[in-house]
Amino acid sequence: MRCFDKLSTNGNFDFGLGGKLMGKETGFLEYEREERSYVAPEERLKTYKEFVLPQGDDVLKKQAARCMNCGIPYCHNGCPVNNIIPDWNHLVYEDDWKNALEVLHSTNNFPEFTGRICPAPCEAACTLNIVDAPVTIKSIECAIIDRGFREGWVKPEVPEKQTGKSVAVIGSGPAGLAAAQQLARAGHAVTVFEKSDRIGGLLRYGIPDFKMEKHLINRRAVQMEAEGVQFRTSSEVGVEVSFTALQENFDAIVLAGGAEEARMLDIPGAELPGVRFAMEFLTQQNKRNAGDDEVRAAPRGSLTATGKHVIVIGGGDTGSDCVGTSNRQGAASVTQLEIMPKPPEKEDKALTWPDWPLKLRTSSSHEEGVERDWAVLTKRVVEDGGDVAGLECVRVEWKDGRMVEVEGSEFTLKADLILLAMGFTGPKRRGLLDRAGVELDERGNVKADTSRYATSEPHVFACGDMRRGQSLVVWAIREGRQCARAVDEALMGVSELPR
Repeated sequence: MRCFDKLSTNGNFDFGLGGKLMGKETGFLEYEREERSYVAPEERLKTYKEFVLPQGDDVLKKQAARCMNCGIPYCHNGCPVNNIIPDWNHLVYEDDWKNALEVLHSTNNFPEFTGRICPAPCEAACTLNIVDAPVTIKSIECAIIDRGFREGWVKPEVPEKQTGKSVAVIGSGPAGLAAAQQLARAGHAVTVFEKSDRIGGLLRYGIPDFKMEKHLINRRAVQMEAEGVQFRTSSEVGVEVSFTALQENFDAIVLAGGAEEARMLDIPGAELPGVRFAMEFLTQQNKRNAGDDEVRAAPRGSLTATGKHVIVIGGGDTGSDCVGTSNRQGAASVTQLEIMPKPPEKEDKALTWPDWPLKLRTSSSHEEGVERDWAVLTKRVVEDGGDVAGLECVRVEWKDGRMVEVEGSEFTLKADLILLAMGFTGPKRRGLLDRAGVELDERGNVKADTSRYATSEPHVFACGDMRRGQSLVVWAIREGRQCARAVDEALMGVSELPR
C-alpha cells in the first residue's frame, strides 16, 4: 500500500492511532535539541569525504519525540517540497522506520540530497524555534533515507504500463531528476540530456564532496534507469543536440537547466588570470575527486588554492564552499568578503518567525579557518607582473537602502587568487535558449507559471532554476515534481502524480 492511501480524515497519515499522531506529548519539554556532530577540523581537512557523524537510534527517537504535532504545523509552511514532517517524526519515535521512509518519499524524491545540503527552512519555521530550539528535522530526514538504503527498502518503482508518450528532460540537476523520475513512474518514456560528462548538475559539480559525496547521485541514477529513464551525458542541447530534433521526436520537452550565468566583478583588474569564478574552482576539484580530467573543459587551465592567499568575494553558501575547498587544498590564507552589513547574531523571533530569518550563519567551512569581513566594497585588483597581487577595498555603510562609502576607510588585502561567489543572474542564453526561442521574463529566466509550467513554445515546459532563478535544492525538487504533473496532464488529460 502506498503511503498516501493511509491518509486520515484530518489530513494526517493514520497508522491506527485514531487520527492522532503524537509520539510523546511532553517530549519537547523533556529532551534538549541535540544536533549531529562533526569530525574535528584538523582531521576532516585532510580529506574530501563527508564528515557529519550520524546519530544513534535512541538519540534520533528522542529528537523526533520533541515534535509537538502542532495544530498548524508551520514546518510545512517553511518546507518547499511539502514534507509531512510531524508524521514521519512520530513514526521514527515509534521505531517504524520503513513507514517513515514511505511518508518521506511521498513528497520528496531525493531526501538524501536535502538531508545534507538544504539549509532547513522547515526548522526556522518550527514552533519550537520561537524559543530557539527547533526539532532537528534535517538530521531525522537524513537518517530515515540513509537507513532506507541501508536496509534495502529503496527500490525502483516501475510503472505497470507505458503510455506511449515520450519526454525529453534537458538538465540533470535536482529539478530535472525529479521531473524525470516522476514522469517515468507515470509510464512515459523519458530521456535526460546532460551537457556534462556525468549527471547531477550543480549537485555533481557545484556542491563539494565533503558536503555531499557523489555516490549518492550515482545510486539514484541506477534506480532511475531501472524505472526506465535514459541518460544521455555529454549532450548539450543547442550545441551537440538539435533542439528542433527534440521537438520532432518527443511529445514534450522540459527545460530544467540551471541559472549558470555568474555575476561579474566590474572593477579594474578583474580580467587578470588570478580572478576566477567560484563554479570553475569548485567544479575542477570535484572532477579531481572523481578521477576525471579537470581541465579538459577549462579553457583557463588548472586552478588550485595551494599556497595562495585567497580572497572569496560573496558571503553565501557558494562562498563558504570555496572556503572549505581552499583550506583542503592548502591555501596560505582565506578571506571572505561580503558587501552587506554583518547580520545580527540572533534574529528577532517576534518579527521574523516563521519566515526565513536574516542572522549570522557560521558554516562548518568557516569553522575550519577563514577571516570574514562585512560591508566591504571592492575597488581595484592590484596587479604585479600580469597577475593578482592584492585587492583594494573600502568600507561602506547602508543608509535608507543606499550604499555609501566611508571616507578614509580604504585598505588593501594581499591576494594571489580571487574567487567570485556573488551569485548568478539567470540561465545562459547561448545555445539552448537561443535555439528554443522561448519567451523570457524581466529577469532573464524562462517565462512559465507554477500551475502549468508551460513556456511560450508548444509542448515545451520549464522548471527549477532556469524558470525561477538561482534557488535552493528543495525548490528545484518541488518544481520538478510539479512540472512533471503538469506535463502528464498535458499529455494524458489527467494525472495521478502528486504536486
